[in-house]
Amino acid sequence: MSIFERYLTLWVALCIVAGVVLGHVMPGFFGTVAAAEVAKVNLPVAVLIWLMIVPMLLKIDFGSLGQVREHWRGVGVTLFINWAVKPFSMALLGSFFIGHLFAPLLPAGQISSYIAGLILLAAAPCTAMVFVWSNLCEGEPHYTLSQVALNDVIMVFLFAPLVGLLLGVASISVPWGTLLLSVLLYIVVPVIVAQLWRKVLLRSGATGFDRVMRALQPLSLAALLATLVLLFGFQGEQIVRQPLVIAMLAVPILVQVYLNAGLAYWLSRRFGVAWCVAAPAALIGASNFFELAVAAAISLFGLDSGAALATVVGVLVEVPVMLSVVRIVKATRGWYEAGASRASTALEARQ
Repeated sequence: MSIFERYLTLWVALCIVAGVVLGHVMPGFFGTVAAAEVAKVNLPVAVLIWLMIVPMLLKIDFGSLGQVREHWRGVGVTLFINWAVKPFSMALLGSFFIGHLFAPLLPAGQISSYIAGLILLAAAPCTAMVFVWSNLCEGEPHYTLSQVALNDVIMVFLFAPLVGLLLGVASISVPWGTLLLSVLLYIVVPVIVAQLWRKVLLRSGATGFDRVMRALQPLSLAALLATLVLLFGFQGEQIVRQPLVIAMLAVPILVQVYLNAGLAYWLSRRFGVAWCVAAPAALIGASNFFELAVAAAISLFGLDSGAALATVVGVLVEVPVMLSVVRIVKATRGWYEAGASRASTALEARQ
């Protein structure tokens, strides 16, 4: 891992601060950038998200889906958390904390929008940063690759219906045309472009492919940091004006991350999953595809909406919290392996 990647939290923090400060002192500039949109899609943000996502998607070999069978217990746990627990738990947490507990302290007109942003944040599992988290916790790379590839395939078909269902349950009007456009722009098209580009690059051999990937890695991270500056610039005035709102939005996100990471880790232990698979399973189960969430929130509700602010708070929370999860799973490896070994022996005896 490069020095740049090792100190990613520092760069993220600096970009967040820079975005908030610049948004506060240069509202006119950020207003102009915010106005550069077509069909409710902000063009500068869309370009940056593509630059961020496509290099990450180039790493994904959908042929690795055949390896899912090798780690079927870990894959099963993560799929259960990602698609049967996380979106619904966030809808419940958002409704409880934002819709009820904190409601008297929040602007009444934005409460449903805040909840919508939280739902968007949890409705898709992370694809890009997962490789970083897995690498930090010495996760099994083939499991990580096959799990991300499988999640991406599922996301193409489930993201829009799942978001529509949960927003409907939360009594929020769903602009289906804009939602489907977001799925097309930020999932379907990038996946197709990345896979076609991957095939072209691999024709020059693995060495040429690796060389291009090394060259693109800084571009992807730079796009991430530039996106943070823009997003926090767009929301800078709100963040400075409403620090209490930011803190309240962070609560359900924090609870959701630790709840789902802990549940994935515990279930993996109960099913005797190897630690090198369980560690990234916990991280994949807890992390969110915040790039897609931010883009979808802006497309669906606008740059100045509560939904966009909620997804930006997700970005604020994501990196430091996921790094803490990495530290937790590494610190508990001995405890985990003792229990997983007993569970694996018991399962084999039953078979």
